[in-house]
Amino acid sequence: MLTSLYTGVSGLNANSTSMDVIGDNIANLNTTGFKNSRVNFGDVLSETLTGATGSSQIGRGVTVKSVTTEFNQGSFESTENSLDLAVDGDGLFMVSDGSNKYYTRDGHFSLDKNEKVVNAEGYVLQGYLADADGKITGTTGDISFSNQQSQPEATSEATVSVNLKATETAQTIAFTLDGNGDGTNDDPANYNHSTSVKVYDSLGGEHDVTLYFSKTGDGAWTVHYVHEDPTDSSLLVEAGTQDLSFANDGTLTDDNSGVAINFDFGSTVITPQPISFNFGTGTGETPAGSGLDGTTQFATSFSVNQQTQNGYGAGTVSSISISEEGLITANFTNGKTQTVGQVALARFTDPTSLKKLGSNLYAETYDSGQALIGIPETSGLGRVLSNSLELSNVDLAQEFVKLISAQRAFQANSKIITTTDELLQDLVNIKR
Repeated sequence: MLTSLYTGVSGLNANSTSMDVIGDNIANLNTTGFKNSRVNFGDVLSETLTGATGSSQIGRGVTVKSVTTEFNQGSFESTENSLDLAVDGDGLFMVSDGSNKYYTRDGHFSLDKNEKVVNAEGYVLQGYLADADGKITGTTGDISFSNQQSQPEATSEATVSVNLKATETAQTIAFTLDGNGDGTNDDPANYNHSTSVKVYDSLGGEHDVTLYFSKTGDGAWTVHYVHEDPTDSSLLVEAGTQDLSFANDGTLTDDNSGVAINFDFGSTVITPQPISFNFGTGTGETPAGSGLDGTTQFATSFSVNQQTQNGYGAGTVSSISISEEGLITANFTNGKTQTVGQVALARFTDPTSLKKLGSNLYAETYDSGQALIGIPETSGLGRVLSNSLELSNVDLAQEFVKLISAQRAFQANSKIITTTDELLQDLVNIKR
């Protein structure tokens, strides 16, 4: 009879542990990336009654065999932060404190003062690093945006598409700047039309180049390239000229774009800077074009249809985007983009054996096996969702059912103890 007392105590202890786990689950209902735990019970080794057969066995109570973490998927919440990440499928994010690696499903990341991607504890997100050309390497390390700047690119090509008015009068005076070189003598004696193109030098400096179009004969035009004097901003200088020719139907026959214009933007940048100006594919060029894909000479008014050039200034990071494959792309203020890394995910043969460290962090154990690291959406790993966070996978209704069950079990086991106590009291009272 005394055995039943200890059996009841084991029930009280086991169900107390169950209450602890249920309470922890409910407390973390709103914890990002939290995975609920489950208590697994087991009976205590039974004993065989003296003189009885093997089928006459009495249990010695209950024990907690284990408390396991359930890694089933949680639902997702949309956020405004592009560095908020969630894993849709198998896998955990890797973070490092500089010495050790930890694993988590909590994808709430941000940039620290060193422009590294970190979680709330300051641990740095780990991923595959990119080289200077934005190509992903096989090396893993800290995901960082430090020293991320888009280098400038000097303009080497420019495309200009205009319509030059065919009825304009040919110029009888050669194009010249006024005596001061400041361009104030811009009158019909010098040119017929003008437009400007913004170009960039080797340091990313902007320069306005003015194109003056002078008609020199029937179907013949000369383009004069004028820009600010690098030694005196109050003066203008002419960098060179380019001839255009047109057929009687207004189509471009040749723009002589094979000869680049050499610009002098000063001694602090690469000089001379050759820039090729393309006005279209003429019918007389090799290979020949239609003469209508760029500049034309029709009787309508002068118009600028298109201007493009391949240079750009230096840029800093303006925004960040992350693909489902985990590719992290920096978008720069100059319109360029650069891949800076790729999020790496880890999976384990037995994730339920990972050691909980608090703060949604897990550590590798012998029973969990080594981390298998890979790229999202490969080797059974899930995809990465940006602007999203995985919510807790705690099912509140289910936890309440477990809570009721644990409460009733605790009450029942306490009843065993009180009932046994009453029986023992009756036994003691037999002899009075």
